[in-house]
Amino acid sequence: MTPRLRSIGTRLVAFTAMLIIATVAIVVWQWTTTDRELISRERRRTAMGVATTISRTLMNEIDDANWSQVRVDLSLLMKDDPDIVYVAIHAGPSHKIVAGSPTELNEQYVPDLVATSVTREALTVESGVLVAEPFLLRDVLLGDTIRGRRGDPIVEVAAAMRTAGDAKIGTVRVGVSLSAVDQAVRSAAITALAIAGLSLLLALSGAVLVARRLSRPIRRLATDAAKIASGDLGHRAKVDRADEIGVLATAFNDMSSDLEDSFGKLNETLESFERFVPRKFLAVIAPSGIENIVVGTAEARRVNILFSDLRGFTSTSEDMTPIEVFRLLNEYLARMGAAIDANGGFVDKYIGDAIMAVFDDEHSDGLLRAILAMRDGLRAFNTEREAAGLPRIEAGIGAHGGDVVMGTIGFASKIESTVIGDAVNVASRVESMTKDHQVGILITNEVVSRLKDPSAFKLRTIATAVAVRGRDEAIDLFTLD
Repeated sequence: MTPRLRSIGTRLVAFTAMLIIATVAIVVWQWTTTDRELISRERRRTAMGVATTISRTLMNEIDDANWSQVRVDLSLLMKDDPDIVYVAIHAGPSHKIVAGSPTELNEQYVPDLVATSVTREALTVESGVLVAEPFLLRDVLLGDTIRGRRGDPIVEVAAAMRTAGDAKIGTVRVGVSLSAVDQAVRSAAITALAIAGLSLLLALSGAVLVARRLSRPIRRLATDAAKIASGDLGHRAKVDRADEIGVLATAFNDMSSDLEDSFGKLNETLESFERFVPRKFLAVIAPSGIENIVVGTAEARRVNILFSDLRGFTSTSEDMTPIEVFRLLNEYLARMGAAIDANGGFVDKYIGDAIMAVFDDEHSDGLLRAILAMRDGLRAFNTEREAAGLPRIEAGIGAHGGDVVMGTIGFASKIESTVIGDAVNVASRVESMTKDHQVGILITNEVVSRLKDPSAFKLRTIATAVAVRGRDEAIDLFTLD
């Protein structure tokens, strides 16, 4: 993200824009919803009025089976009201359409204009009216004029036709187009968006002006901070304001003064801690104190190296949020580190979810005890995870011993401790072999040969004379049961 995108001015403008857009969205939604409901209600009233009028005024012609006159009346009605898509009058026990407009509806029983279920429901009406809102299944033409297109929404009203003796003689169905609803909604949306665009332009212009006024002194403070950070501890901010930014500038200058007074005393200590290394490493590379650490301090030693790495952690972490991954690693590494510390080792470095630990002892018993403690710790950790409904995690552990150089590398302002030697590379490769041999722990003959009490551990041979890439001498591999 660029500095401009992180600036207060940009955020203020973006927030204003989002607020206006959200407001416009609500207004457009409310406006269009209201218009849609009003026009839909008007179309329902139109359809109900037409259906009721037909059922009353044409009752005598239908009762006398004067179909030609009824059809003429329906055609005139359709010509007078362009919103009417169709009119159909069902009569008789068979519910045949005896009069309809468009004329192709005549003599049909179930018109193909709307779904069959709509027709069935309409023919059941006994009193009052029945209202439905289906979609047209095909284009409807009246002569050369399209009254409705396939997929258009309509409102259909069905009304029962009864004689003076209250006997039902038929059903009249009137379909009225709702396409005007969509047109009205589009018009309302266009109007609202035009107003919103103008409002957005005005609001953003004001936001930009306010943002510039707020961000300019803050940028000056940032420049002042950069000068102090570069070593100019005597520099002071020059923001003359009576608002919160002025208070911030005053506090900033007070902080600079205190920092200038105390920095000299803390400088030597801070420089030493910036080059801090693992505490157990200090006995080797800084016997005279951490303030005397220098680049290139080195000592050859015979040590045992342990590598541990989580298996399948990449795929496991794909379904986790970054904070969940962070917490999982911290909990896991804390348990493993405690097991290593308790048995005479120390963690040299973390490589993602991998651990490199060093055991600087004459014998390797502490290393194996640490491995067993790590295994027990992982079991307990998995028990807790399973109780919480979380998946288990598995780790591979590899260990090897040999001669290494322990020391410091880097330059004056950045020093790191490190362990260098063939034993480190072999230990890492042995850990990777745990997957090939399908075991959780692999240790080499170099570790086993230096055990003070081999009978204290259940060792099992996994492979002998194993060639390791980059190494001429073969190794034997064991596991702990």
